[in-house]
Amino acid sequence: MSPPPDDHDAFVRATLRDHERPLLRYAAHLLGDADRARDIVQDTFVKLCRQPVSAVDGHAAEWLFTVVRRAALDVLRKEGRMSRFAEGQAERLVAAEPTPAAQTEHHESWRLVLAQLDRLPPNQQEVVRLKFQEGFSYKEIADITRLSVGNVGFLLHTALAALRREMTRPSAV
Repeated sequence: MSPPPDDHDAFVRATLRDHERPLLRYAAHLLGDADRARDIVQDTFVKLCRQPVSAVDGHAAEWLFTVVRRAALDVLRKEGRMSRFAEGQAERLVAAEPTPAAQTEHHESWRLVLAQLDRLPPNQQEVVRLKFQEGFSYKEIADITRLSVGNVGFLLHTALAALRREMTRPSAV
């Protein structure tokens, strides 16, 4: 039995409010194009509107990120190439900090981390972004990427060790 339309509409509105920005950021990272990211996220929310609340309630974020990831990878497969963030694109998608000093410090830190992150293999970049930008658990990342939880843990460990090494080197700062 489907919930009343008002409940479904409220669920979709709340899910859109909570997940639209992180999904746009994730899709833009995968595609390297904010316009195509918006199209994919919009299509994802159209698909969500067609789902009964019971099919996604309790794991809406995982469901949304999985649908966005599949759609983005389909686009990239059709193009036959993988895209990366253009210079400065990631900073435009990250929410601004409240004070100018904090914002400057935040952007400088992000610049250094993103410069190092971009040097990692794409699969390591993706799990790091899902974990630390989007806040997903290992299990949720595994569900989104179709990797095992152990593989997610290994990729995160390897990526963080590489980032730590690079960020603590005198030439990285």
